[in-house]
Amino acid sequence: MKRSLSMALALACIAFSAEGHEFWIDPVEHQVAPGANIVADLRVGQEYGGSAYSYLPPRFRRFDYAFDGQVAPVEGLIGDRPAVTMAAPGEGLVTLIHVTTDSRITWDDFADFEAFVVHKDAEWTLEPHESGELSKEKVSEVYSRYAKSLVGVGKSAGSDIEAGLLTEIVALENPYTDDTSDGVDVRLLYQGEPRGDEQIEIYQKTPEGEVTVSTVRTDDDGVASIPVTPGNRYMLDAVVLRRAEGPEIWESLWANLTFAVPAE
Repeated sequence: MKRSLSMALALACIAFSAEGHEFWIDPVEHQVAPGANIVADLRVGQEYGGSAYSYLPPRFRRFDYAFDGQVAPVEGLIGDRPAVTMAAPGEGLVTLIHVTTDSRITWDDFADFEAFVVHKDAEWTLEPHESGELSKEKVSEVYSRYAKSLVGVGKSAGSDIEAGLLTEIVALENPYTDDTSDGVDVRLLYQGEPRGDEQIEIYQKTPEGEVTVSTVRTDDDGVASIPVTPGNRYMLDAVVLRRAEGPEIWESLWANLTFAVPAE
C-alpha cells in the first residue's frame, strides 16, 4: 500500500506540473438517471484530451459537490480512479468542485514562458522581463487549479453556484434545461469579483471526439456567452496571472468549467 501510494503521488506530481496544460473534471456522463452513480475523472492535458488521475487528498485543498443548496465533500479512497464515483444525491443539477494544492515549475527557456503567457492573453507579464526588472533566466511559477463540472440528474433542474473559489467560472444558465439556442452565459470571477474584458478559452468536443478551440471575452460584468451545439461537450478555461508572494516570480490561477449540451 505504501509503495502504491508513493508511486501514485509521484505520477500526480509529474502530471500536475505539465506546463501550459489544462486541468478539468471529466464526467463519464454529464447526465445520469435518478439513483445512478456520478462517475468522473480528473484529467490533465491539452485540447480536451489527457490522462486520468486518482483520488489523492495530498493533491487537493477542496473536493466537494453542491446540490440543492447544500455542499458536501466528495468521498473516496486514496488511489481511486476514476476519482469520483458517488451516488447521485437526488434529482437536479450537481456541481462538482475541485481545488488543487500549489505546484511549482521553472521555465528554463524564456521563449516557452513567452508562448504560454501570449496564449493565455497575459502579454503584460513580459514587460518587466524585457525591461530588465526581472530576469529571463529560469523564470519560476507557482500555480493552482479551480475546476468545476455540471452534472444533471434526471430532469436536471437547478442552478450552478458561486463556490467561493479564488477564481471560478459560474454558469448563469442550466445547459440541461434552459434554452441554449443563443448560447450559455457564464460569469468569470476572481476573488469574488467579476473579471471584465478577459479571455475565456472554449474547448468543444463532438460525440466523435473532434475538438475545436475558440475564445470569447467577458464584458464589464465578467459575463460571456458561450456558443454551443446540441450533443457536444464543453470545457471552459481562464487563467489569472499575478506576481507571486513567495519565492516564485509568477503565480497562475486556472479556472475551469465543464458541461454538456443535450442532443436535440
